[in-house]
Amino acid sequence: MTVRVGVVGGGQLARMMIAPAVELGVEIRVLAEEPGMSAALAATAVGDYRDIETVRAFAKDVDVLTFDHEHVPQDVLRALIADGVAVHPGPDALQYAQDKLAMRRKVAELGLPQPDWAEVADAEALGAFLASHGSRAVVKTPRGGYDGKGVRVVGAATDADDWFAALAEDGRGGALLVEELVDFDRELAAQVARRPSGELVAYPVVETVQRGGVCAEVVAPAAGLAPEVAAEATRIATGVAHGVGVTGMLAVELFATASGRVLVNEFAMRPHNSGHWTQDGAVTSQFEQHLRAVLDLPLGDTAARAPWTVMINVLGGPVAGSLDERFAAAMAAHPDAKVHAYGKAPRPGRKVGHVNVSGSDLDAVRADAAAAASFFLD
Repeated sequence: MTVRVGVVGGGQLARMMIAPAVELGVEIRVLAEEPGMSAALAATAVGDYRDIETVRAFAKDVDVLTFDHEHVPQDVLRALIADGVAVHPGPDALQYAQDKLAMRRKVAELGLPQPDWAEVADAEALGAFLASHGSRAVVKTPRGGYDGKGVRVVGAATDADDWFAALAEDGRGGALLVEELVDFDRELAAQVARRPSGELVAYPVVETVQRGGVCAEVVAPAAGLAPEVAAEATRIATGVAHGVGVTGMLAVELFATASGRVLVNEFAMRPHNSGHWTQDGAVTSQFEQHLRAVLDLPLGDTAARAPWTVMINVLGGPVAGSLDERFAAAMAAHPDAKVHAYGKAPRPGRKVGHVNVSGSDLDAVRADAAAAASFFLD
């Protein structure tokens, strides 16, 4: 009988699990938030992932449940576990990807390096943190932020008053996360995959380039990275994976400083933008690996297929026309480029696709990837 994997969330990550699922002989089903989403090809249900009965109805016909995002509420996840559903990653692990304050506490408990941080419930507490950290810091909403949303650099105690007011209006209380403003040299990402039986594999450490709080480019492996820094990044990601008991893909975003410090920024328990390069640049893509891991199958080889792979995100898309109209010209000009479209309508700042190019000369690979991606922009 065919094994069925259910994916909650109909975005591009679910979409990119479809092809490897077919290759593995796995039936993939998707619970999409609305019709016509990126993963519409496999969307067997449409509904609210926050509603337990909707998710229950979807989960009853799958063997394993996994996710395109981390936003499914804890009470829904725990109800599924009580029903006997195999949920990977499970709620005990996912809580640390859902709540940044919980994440910071757990990273501290595991003894892994991270920026100085504090839980602040009002402007007075924020002001005290600023006074002891050079008068500038980063404030984050604990839940729901991504791609630069819910993150703010502040220089005064009143700079987060609107967020404190929103917490008060919510009626449940709560606090914000404040972190030291790290003077980092560059940003790295370390990805590992872990299956329920405990086997773990690690991918090469990559460099991520952010623009406007959104990942714009990934270089795999990170160029010029000292072996001891790469080893430390992998050690941290491995420590997180085993420490929280994650199953599936884990991406740990890291700050690397000029002095050699490597600090945990955030992490995600699913395929991640920093791993899109693996589709064409690694023996086993992160999407196939995630399916293997949640099904507790032997994990695949994580080795790179070429000395360098560069991934460029297509952000926004063309002002006029569709991405499809640009494919022929891009492919003719850059036959070595692999273009991945998400089936999304163009919109300013939106991730609508990405381009991967691999080769032996980093400068040439980087230029070719950028040039190929430019065909999809105005």
